[in-house]
Amino acid sequence: MTRHFLSNLTGSFAMPAMENPTVAMIEAAYRHHNLDWRYINCEVSPENLKDAVLGARAMGWAGFNCSIPHKVAVIEHLDGLGRSAEIIGAVNTIVRNDKGEYIGENTDGRGFVNALTEVTDPQEAKVVLFGAGGAARAVAVEMAFAGVATITVVNRSRERGEALTRLIGDKTPATADFKIWNGCLSLPADTDIVINATSIGLYPDTEQQLDINWETLTADMVVADGIHNPPITPLIRTAQEKGCKCVNGQQMLVSQGALGVHYWTGLEVDTEVMHNALREIFNPA
Repeated sequence: MTRHFLSNLTGSFAMPAMENPTVAMIEAAYRHHNLDWRYINCEVSPENLKDAVLGARAMGWAGFNCSIPHKVAVIEHLDGLGRSAEIIGAVNTIVRNDKGEYIGENTDGRGFVNALTEVTDPQEAKVVLFGAGGAARAVAVEMAFAGVATITVVNRSRERGEALTRLIGDKTPATADFKIWNGCLSLPADTDIVINATSIGLYPDTEQQLDINWETLTADMVVADGIHNPPITPLIRTAQEKGCKCVNGQQMLVSQGALGVHYWTGLEVDTEVMHNALREIFNPA
């Protein structure tokens, strides 16, 4: 039997990188599907990003992820962008195409939508979105292309919130409006989906809670939180107590990772294997 000893390489460029669990779930998927592929978690400073991309090209990497602080800066080092990445203005997944070009994609929003559609149909939904940063932009754009009717952007910064509202209105099929977040917010009674795309509740500030009038959160609303550590945030816990259907950040993280693996390998991976890898990290026996 002919054997070879040259693995296909993928990975992640971020700073910091030590706490990123993506490597665990993607390597688990590679092993499960008997792929001779590797995922290398790399800490790359902003001043070294160009050299890191050149190095990936030189070594023939099939692609890589980019996380904070490189999602925008990496664009100038790529050969092109996918539709959503171009609209969002940020990239988290880079794919080498059959011409050897590195194309930037954004799976943050698509991963979110894929996880959400497991519990609800977003078609014609009315969405309240907390946040207006990079994660919120990705979620808003993909939710719009998934068919939601309206997106209400809630943010403390009027400038960023109105910029996202304009982006949705100008570049997607959905309509959008903005609400300034300067106190306890009451959710409109006709809200279908509530989304947290802020860092509120993220480790180590795990008891932080969105400033919402909880009397206005009802059981017929779907609640999604982009925070993956911890998976059960105060928002998710409160929503569960209210009887809402919920989607947590770990579900979204797995969905994003599965999209990345599909881009690189063409394989539809067993996401349960990836979920199990994260459970072993965050919920050890």
